[in-house]
Amino acid sequence: MKLIPAAWRRFPLKRFLRVALLIALLAAALFALYLDWRVTDEFTGRRWALPARVYARPLELFPGAALTPPQLVQELELLGYKRGIEGMEPGRFEPRAGGVDLVTRPFAFWDGAQPALALRLEFRDDRLDALWDQGNYTELKLARLDPLPIGGIYPAHNEDRVLVKLDEAPRELVSALLAMEDRQFYSHIGVDPRGVARAALSTLTGRGVQGGSTLTQQLVKNYFLTPERTLRRKATEMLMALLLELHYAKDEILEAYLNEIYLGQDRNRAIHGFGLAAHYYFDKPLNRLTLADSALLVGMVKGPALYDPHRHPQRALERRNLVLSEMRGLGYITPEQALRAKAEPLGVVAKPGIGTSPHPAFLELVRRQLRQDYDEDDLRSEGLKIFTTLDPHAQRAAERALTNRLAILDRARKDGQPPLEGAAVVTSTATGEVQALVGGRDVRYQGFNRALDAQRPVGSLLKPAVYLAALSRPQQYTLVTPLSDERFVWKSRGAPDWEPQNYDRKYHGRVPLRTALAESYNVATARLGTELGIPKVLETMHRLGIEHELPPYAATLLGAVDLTPFEVTQMYQTLASGGFRTPLRAIREVLTADGQPLKRYGLSVEQVVEPAPVYLVTAAMQDVVREGTARGLTAFLSPTLNIAGKTGTTDELRDSWFAGFTGDYLAVAWVGYDDNRPSRLTGASGAMTVWGELMAPIAREPLVPPLPENVEQVTIDPRSGLRAGFGCDGAVELPFLAGTAPVAVSDCAAPPPPAPEKKEKPPAKSWWQRLFE
Repeated sequence: MKLIPAAWRRFPLKRFLRVALLIALLAAALFALYLDWRVTDEFTGRRWALPARVYARPLELFPGAALTPPQLVQELELLGYKRGIEGMEPGRFEPRAGGVDLVTRPFAFWDGAQPALALRLEFRDDRLDALWDQGNYTELKLARLDPLPIGGIYPAHNEDRVLVKLDEAPRELVSALLAMEDRQFYSHIGVDPRGVARAALSTLTGRGVQGGSTLTQQLVKNYFLTPERTLRRKATEMLMALLLELHYAKDEILEAYLNEIYLGQDRNRAIHGFGLAAHYYFDKPLNRLTLADSALLVGMVKGPALYDPHRHPQRALERRNLVLSEMRGLGYITPEQALRAKAEPLGVVAKPGIGTSPHPAFLELVRRQLRQDYDEDDLRSEGLKIFTTLDPHAQRAAERALTNRLAILDRARKDGQPPLEGAAVVTSTATGEVQALVGGRDVRYQGFNRALDAQRPVGSLLKPAVYLAALSRPQQYTLVTPLSDERFVWKSRGAPDWEPQNYDRKYHGRVPLRTALAESYNVATARLGTELGIPKVLETMHRLGIEHELPPYAATLLGAVDLTPFEVTQMYQTLASGGFRTPLRAIREVLTADGQPLKRYGLSVEQVVEPAPVYLVTAAMQDVVREGTARGLTAFLSPTLNIAGKTGTTDELRDSWFAGFTGDYLAVAWVGYDDNRPSRLTGASGAMTVWGELMAPIAREPLVPPLPENVEQVTIDPRSGLRAGFGCDGAVELPFLAGTAPVAVSDCAAPPPPAPEKKEKPPAKSWWQRLFE
């Protein structure tokens, strides 16, 4: 009896094996094709759904620029430049007596690429005096520093990443990564045969699948696969690693690894990529990491939970130092560098945060202005390069001033109230470019943006518009026109009577127009506004840039209207620019991913008010600072800056405001509570202190507006409002439209003091007379 059926005997064993092998090979080929499709489709799709990258303004270096060596050093440190010039390595600088030497980084700007330049900068009198290219010993007219990245608008699947390019990563970080994770990265084909052998031995001896993973394999595991530890998954990982290396260059793979690797957890949110990890653990961008910082992050790759520096600081420290030792052993760093880095503390922030921008309030303004021209999906996926107007120096000054002053105001309070809130906006007086914007005391908070969205009563900040409307009638009103500051009741049909009060609850009789504004007298202002006609004043407010509908009531004259700090800034921008309305803008240029210009946001200017009356109002606002409600600013800034400003205080001391400008910057500050409770602060005691501390480190140019052709300066006796005679004590020089200055001369010169009486010398006495005295 034959045990093997006849049908089976027709197919010899070899043929069966060949068929089986063919089927297996076909299946393997199909599986490989599937994996190949998956690798190219998913890897390319995820990598090239690029966020819009947002940059601050590049610092322009040219002879005559208002810049000091400490300011330049601060900018360089913000950009991650390192001290000590080593050859022509970009991104390094060295201060020296009277100047700074530096090597810039190459960067592709909107008007062309700038190569790395070895520069020598010489300073004199708080200005850049000379700029030299040390490469060819020629004097330059202009050079730029590469701009500071301030955030991005991210694709949905990369919302928890701060994407970085390989050339943006510190050299020490890449060296540490290769030293610890894959020393043969640039020589293998995606799989390390020795590592595979170790993994196979571990499996055969029953210790599970472990070891042997190259950086490419780790990337595959994070990108495509589950964390299960089986032989089948390991084989899939190896095959996909080979395919990845087949299709993409080593630097592309390494860049993807830098953005994908898992480095920790913040509650229910994963920390992926070194860019986000730098913000989370150190609160700084990737290019500012030190050698010790880089070693700590690389040490966490093997076990983010095991080496978490917040939970296990000693373990993390030991791991970091091991990385430094490995780098020293491989020659990536010197023994001295390793010793210095090991001596540093961990340096992680106590309260980690993972905001994708250090300046989220400003970035929100950029988003809103971009949405006027671009679809949201384009912003999230097309890799646009957006160059903004943010000045890092001004932004830092605004953030520090707001947080510091609010803390001081809180400590001074004894009423048990919650912490105060605030906001600030800074612009260039010349261009209307937004230089800084802070949306609250927590400058990293990405929620409610008070600078853009907090609509609050503005109080006396609207008064300059009332006086501008008056001074636009030069035959009727000048800076010395007497105004009545006596009791005033406004009667309106169908509404209760309205009786304004001055802050000091007193009346001041007849006062010059400029004094009424300088001292912020409510009664005099209300009388003036109603005499002009409320519609006329509201029209002036709209011309200055207020787009809100304004209620046609007398109380509006004194600021009973809700505006945001950004809207107030737009109004004052028109005053600061001499009557020319310039829409506030946060964007300069937009480029495509490959550097092609897409849209330029140029300067838009419209004359909305005659320059002459604006010049007069500005002079009156300078009196506010010299001798009026803002005279306390001299504690922060030099009187030589000739600041023009205005305090604002609302009913029941709920809101504190200050708006003002110098020759180079305009700023608006608000302090108060979100829930409308009284802050118990005036404009001078609250917001003005924020403004003063903000402007102290950045304001350099005195306010000297150009004198309009039809304006003349006349010396006036402030007591009488008439022309000052010769020797008039306390005389001031004031501007007037031609033909409107007083003609009469004040009899204010003090009479000459009476000549001392001459006493006649008594006649000389004879010796006979002296004898009988």
